[in-house]
Amino acid sequence: MYQIKRIIQMEKLFDDLTDQLNQPETLNTHELQSQINQLETYYTSPLWKEDLDADRNHLLPEDLKRGILSEDGIYLLLEKFNEQDSDELIS
Repeated sequence: MYQIKRIIQMEKLFDDLTDQLNQPETLNTHELQSQINQLETYYTSPLWKEDLDADRNHLLPEDLKRGILSEDGIYLLLEKFNEQDSDELIS
């Protein structure tokens, strides 16, 4: 049960960050840093791998939103953040 709750929580964080990064005109990357850190910590932890394995083994509910478990989703989001953070520093 905790695993499902964690996936839902990380999925919401991922979606919120994606929405914010898609609005660069209002983006303040310094304000997002703690959320980015939280997402990156999850992605690089054993928990993400456990969640991914549970998904691959069909142990999660079929109707559970699980974009956070895609191989590239978080990585690409982190890259986008880093690009926008660099752009903000240059501006």
